[in-house]
Amino acid sequence: MARLSVNLNKVALLRNSRRTGVPDVLHFARIALDNGARGLTVHPRPDERHIRGSDVPALAALMKPVRPAIEFNIEGYPDARLMAILRATLPEQCTLVPDAPEAFTSEEGWKLDPAQMALAKPSIAAIKALGCRVILFTDPDPAVVPRAIEAGADGIEIYTGAYAAAFHHGTHAALLAAIAATARAAADAGLVVNAGHDLNLRNIPLLMAAVPFLAEASIGHELTADALERGFGPTVAAYAAALG
Repeated sequence: MARLSVNLNKVALLRNSRRTGVPDVLHFARIALDNGARGLTVHPRPDERHIRGSDVPALAALMKPVRPAIEFNIEGYPDARLMAILRATLPEQCTLVPDAPEAFTSEEGWKLDPAQMALAKPSIAAIKALGCRVILFTDPDPAVVPRAIEAGADGIEIYTGAYAAAFHHGTHAALLAAIAATARAAADAGLVVNAGHDLNLRNIPLLMAAVPFLAEASIGHELTADALERGFGPTVAAYAAALG
């Protein structure tokens, strides 16, 4: 059974299109927690186009009564700004992405070549010293697993965006096999195995069949889109059930 961590970025993106504070990110965080989410995820980018810096401590305070059983996951690029957020919030999990802070979205995992290793290794050590589990966002490539271990990561989050795109056309078999091979290599090495990006109620069942030991899926965009039809609470419950 994989945990559902609801990514609140798209709720915040909609809020930021007006100055009214609607929709209220904290309100939707409560709905998620009341409907089966086992975690909340945010990616506070420097331009604050979705989650703002002020949202992070507010969400941490909201979750205080249920943490650490319900986990707070903060995603980001390992720079001084992210480190300050982590020190102030102490989330259970930090997911590091390699894309520049101004990137449109995270669509590529860590390759952990020498240049990336020089950034990732000390960052991971510093974050683990805060008591946070550190997950590296990676492509579905088993070859990255030994490098993730060398960097000191506790686990990986496998990028599923390409799989989700291929699923629309029925050409996903090879990508799903790569995800499964990467997940198995990571699990055999003792790493936590998470997944995320464009997962939905249609492509999750095959993923769970291929990776039944998946620890967590962080889902925001597709869940929020489905919620426009189903309602936010019932959609969270449906995604939690699909992962279970």
